[in-house]
Amino acid sequence: MILTLNEEANIGRTLAKLTWARRILIIDSGSTDRTLEIVGQHPQAVVVRRDFDSAAAQCNFGLTQIDSEWVLSLDADYELSDELISEIGSLRPADNIRGFWARFVYRIFGRALRASVYPPRAVLYRRSSAAYVDEGHTQRVCIQGELLHLSHPIYHDDRKPIGRWFSSQVRYASLEASHLLSKEKISTLGRVDRIRLLIWPAPILMFFYLLLVKRCLFDGRSGWYYAFQRVCAEMMLSIELLDRRLRAQAQL
Repeated sequence: MILTLNEEANIGRTLAKLTWARRILIIDSGSTDRTLEIVGQHPQAVVVRRDFDSAAAQCNFGLTQIDSEWVLSLDADYELSDELISEIGSLRPADNIRGFWARFVYRIFGRALRASVYPPRAVLYRRSSAAYVDEGHTQRVCIQGELLHLSHPIYHDDRKPIGRWFSSQVRYASLEASHLLSKEKISTLGRVDRIRLLIWPAPILMFFYLLLVKRCLFDGRSGWYYAFQRVCAEMMLSIELLDRRLRAQAQL
């Protein structure tokens, strides 16, 4: 299951690693580029069109279009490693195992970074045990039961134009700010999100954390590119949070 919206820069590489799949469900929310043309080159791919309302709603709708027991849920900029493909093919999970976590290797235009802040995700799971919820700008799958970890990684490599990235970040910052400022969620926020609420520390800390702790400094231009992206994302979130607070004060 893959969600798409104008993913011509990525979807071909993702689908090239899914030739073994008997069915690939594409939930498309109105692509106007070559995404669907590329998808059409893969006979096992089925396209269902649905207007986008939220990532979780798209995924939950997608689950209603699937009749297999197991689902592999991917983003359109994911590439399965060859080792992971073999690992998935050899899995024989016990009945009590409801899903599997995958770790990610972050790539910048094909070059793998030493590390990133991209978290592991539950990508392979039994359909009957899964439901998605919105969490900030993204979605999270909630799975009832025990999960194991896959040994081999998925590559994350988003090659959409940088202008598309910036426009997406504007929307993401708004969604993240709403998530962080939600009164019923503030008490459950983790340490990183509490730092974000302080506004000024997050962009500065992200810069040094990625370059020095994650050692992206030694990944050359790709490492700096990734660090600048993440700092920009944190800066846009900080500006969004500050804007909301200043507007609230002005209305008092």
